[in-house]
Amino acid sequence: AVSFDPKGGTFRNEFYPEYKANRDAQPEDITIALPYIKQILEAFKIPILTIDNYEADDVIGTLAKQAEKEGFNVYMVTPDKDFGQLVSENIFMYKPSRRGNGIEILGEDEVKEKWQIERVDQVIDVLGLQGDSVDNIPGIPGIGPKTAAALLEHFPSLDEIFAQVDTVSDLKIRGAARIQNLLREHKETALLARRLTGVATDPDMKVGADDIARRTVDRDALAAVCDGLGLGRMTTARLSRTVL
Repeated sequence: AVSFDPKGGTFRNEFYPEYKANRDAQPEDITIALPYIKQILEAFKIPILTIDNYEADDVIGTLAKQAEKEGFNVYMVTPDKDFGQLVSENIFMYKPSRRGNGIEILGEDEVKEKWQIERVDQVIDVLGLQGDSVDNIPGIPGIGPKTAAALLEHFPSLDEIFAQVDTVSDLKIRGAARIQNLLREHKETALLARRLTGVATDPDMKVGADDIARRTVDRDALAAVCDGLGLGRMTTARLSRTVL
């Protein structure tokens, strides 16, 4: 299955209107390409899943957790670092090859190593502390990934950091007293950032394994799309064989 963001905002914009406000307008070439991408997906019989008020991330997260409960191993095909919070014993990030670097598959150990944390569920705590400039999500000024990881080495979660904030100045962390003051001053900012970067896994989705099972490719429809794009039948056949 493939998921696209819905038109308009999502539930995150309801409590933080500035969410993703710094994003540039969608490039024209992507806008032109999207209808063709959807036609190709339909020809391949690959379901397109979109839910109003939820991002594609939330749809993917919901499907991943639902499938895991049903006994599947799940691969989330995305380079988005935020998906690290969903990785588990049965859920993996599958990062497509980029610039010839090859694919990268991240399980629990890889996520923990990449983020320098003890548990995968701490990914969301790191994001709460550092924010995410790509999505215009503010973090705590002066706290980046290294400081966030250092704090989580001493405290199991963001909530526990704030519960024991009075002890932060005693930690053997560079600038501990300054960090303590930053935490006190920007507590609400961090909690907001964690809420914004958390992938929702509870949208009401009536999708089961049978709905996203592999289907037989509609070769005629695929050929029509490819011909319309100036691609030959040989390309169409290669595409079909690649998927099948």
